[in-house]
Amino acid sequence: MSDAIAVYHDLLTAHATLAADSQATLDQSQQLRGLVFGTRPVCTTLRPRFLTFAQYRRLHDTVQLLLPAFQTIYHRAIADVGFRSQFRLTEWEHELLNVEPGYSDPSPTSRFDTFFASDDELLFTEYNSETPAGAAYSDALTEIFYGLPVFQEFQRRFRVWPVPAKPGILHALLDSFRQWQGHSSEPPRIAILDWREVPTFSEFVLFYDYFKQMGIEARIVDPRDVEYRDGQLWAGDYPITLIYKRVLIGELIERGGLEHPVVRAVRDRAVCMVNSFRCKILFKKASLAVLSDERNAALFTPAQQAAIAQHIPWTRVVEARTTTCDGQEIDLIPWASRNKDQLVLKPNDDYGGKGIVLGWTVDQATWDNALETALTTPFVVQKRVRIPSEPFPSWNDGHLHIQERILDTNPFVALGAFMHGCLTRISTEALVNVTAGGGSTVPTFIIEPR
Repeated sequence: MSDAIAVYHDLLTAHATLAADSQATLDQSQQLRGLVFGTRPVCTTLRPRFLTFAQYRRLHDTVQLLLPAFQTIYHRAIADVGFRSQFRLTEWEHELLNVEPGYSDPSPTSRFDTFFASDDELLFTEYNSETPAGAAYSDALTEIFYGLPVFQEFQRRFRVWPVPAKPGILHALLDSFRQWQGHSSEPPRIAILDWREVPTFSEFVLFYDYFKQMGIEARIVDPRDVEYRDGQLWAGDYPITLIYKRVLIGELIERGGLEHPVVRAVRDRAVCMVNSFRCKILFKKASLAVLSDERNAALFTPAQQAAIAQHIPWTRVVEARTTTCDGQEIDLIPWASRNKDQLVLKPNDDYGGKGIVLGWTVDQATWDNALETALTTPFVVQKRVRIPSEPFPSWNDGHLHIQERILDTNPFVALGAFMHGCLTRISTEALVNVTAGGGSTVPTFIIEPR
């Protein structure tokens, strides 16, 4: 992999015109296609992410191994209210679990957040089972990079394969809709549902275009613009039968309540919504605590136990209790206070890096105050993982700049069953997120030497 990176960077270093032309193509193409997060370009570097076939297979196979364990705790939580308490659901979330989605999996489209700390160390730190974003951005960037002059030159030395994500999401949407509608063969009418002011709106446009290209009727719809009448959900004169839900359930309920037209229509089976309200169980950061807690080990097969131990970092809901860590019994809160440099605090239900406290970046008083807050508002504490980094180039002010950036590896999951696509994010900050400083999405390619 280092050889491929070196070849790519040598091309840029040796040929200033190549670097400048590639940056110009990248900037212009993103502008033409609307690839912006809010107002800034989605991608700010000239090199994509490279994966070897061995890395891709390892990622795919590990996802395949862990997914049944997540399914196990989901089904147990649905059946057992006592067990479900480990996820720290709110009262209204418990209520919405009673809404039958009409299809088998709670999260037909989802995404893991992982880190390749090394070729032998792959760690899964979060599971976004509610509104996984980035698939259309990643696929569009893949198409753009094929047109960059430097990438064309790179292909003289290496063969490359894209890792598309949009088809897996479409497959998940259509399969769920077919289960929901039963014997009818009527095509869906999709509403891509979220607030019109969100910074990811440009990705909804990409999905709208993709659905249209595939012959599927779709609209981008704000939840404030829908009404439920005569047993049908409407956006103006457009009857909706399938919701591609990008709006967060918590925000929908906060703004519209449990009698929002979307909630009523889903409850009455008047519309199919993907993902369902039941996705909230696994979306909770506590789902990783449930997997790694010694109290639940008997739920899993020996192979699953081994995979959890190897790939899920030690995670616990923050509460006053004794538990185990590295085979030793600990008193959780005092132990977490003493070991802040090895720990991360995460809100149980949030996204975009909000509320996360990295223990090694704050002083003891700040950390202890965060722990106190976490005892009253659901948080998890998770062991720090080794964060990989790679050099990434960019061209600005007439010069090539190569800067070390940390990066994650985020496989999309289709139908709750298999990996389909991969998002890579890079950042100059400790949190890897497009909202973080220096954050960028880059396309992912599998490569091998010619």
